[in-house]
Amino acid sequence: MDMMKTLTQLAAAFGPSGYENEISQVIEDLAKPYVDEISRDVMGNLICRKKGSGPRVMFSAHMDSIGLVATHISEKGFIHVGPIGGVVAQKVLYTPVRFQNGTKGLFCAGADADFAKLKATDLVIDIGAADGEEAKKLVQVGDVAVYDTPTRTAGSRVISPYLDNRIGCLVLLLAMEQLGETDNDLYFVFSSQEEVGCRGAKTAAWAIDPDYGVAVDVCGTDDMPGSKHTVTALCGKGAAVNVMDHSVICHPEMVKKLTQLAQERGIPVQKTVSRMGGTDAGPIHQTRAGVYTGGISIPCRYIHTPSELVDWKDVQACADLAAAFASCKLKDKI
Repeated sequence: MDMMKTLTQLAAAFGPSGYENEISQVIEDLAKPYVDEISRDVMGNLICRKKGSGPRVMFSAHMDSIGLVATHISEKGFIHVGPIGGVVAQKVLYTPVRFQNGTKGLFCAGADADFAKLKATDLVIDIGAADGEEAKKLVQVGDVAVYDTPTRTAGSRVISPYLDNRIGCLVLLLAMEQLGETDNDLYFVFSSQEEVGCRGAKTAAWAIDPDYGVAVDVCGTDDMPGSKHTVTALCGKGAAVNVMDHSVICHPEMVKKLTQLAQERGIPVQKTVSRMGGTDAGPIHQTRAGVYTGGISIPCRYIHTPSELVDWKDVQACADLAAAFASCKLKDKI
């Protein structure tokens, strides 16, 4: 699988929380050769199963992204918006955007805006309309916009919108591509609505009732300029095995197993602890009577901005570790 080509395809697909149809279809087409069956549930989760007679293992990488929804169209033709997920106004100002129907525009704020206190609801989108009447022919209240920035390489790294979490989706696809025969009953879930509360993973985990769960997502890095050390992972140092974040304390045996697998197979690995954020591991580990849950994270700089950054070596390490866990010998209970 060509990683750059596939990531470019994934990142460009429309799929903010609650509107995952386009990205879901892209992933289904890519996943078909590697699994036995593919289904969707009411929440819009895409569930790709590779059948086995052993323990049920659920991998979850959310396919949705953050976005903005049109809430009002002014007489002057500006589109007022509200956030879908964690949109920080200062991080997206003057970013090009596009609506699902192809209409393009630019995030902006009024000249009298207090930029130090700017909120996402203070933003408007300028679509170049002369007035409100013209704007309403192009955009309706309720329409959703996403970033319209490119995917490009920078040395051994890649810069792109929506690496959170299209890069996690790529990791699962790369892991699926590696797999041969295994006794484990594998469920690769590309979950919906993570950015608004990990909603899709909750229902998927309830239906699958897994013995083991692994969330694959990005994590913040401690090597950004001015880091306050609220996270521990470093870009370029390998797959990050999640110890804990705001949503989960990963099962110690899962942390141990993932770390051991990486060391045994020569996969670069590090541990990550975060004082903020969360992943699909949150709802998975609390499902029914509880699930042995861990996390494999791709260190990512500038999360939730229009230009996020990861290292290709970390991406490959995460894919190798996910494949290793999927194919290893597992018991019904650790």
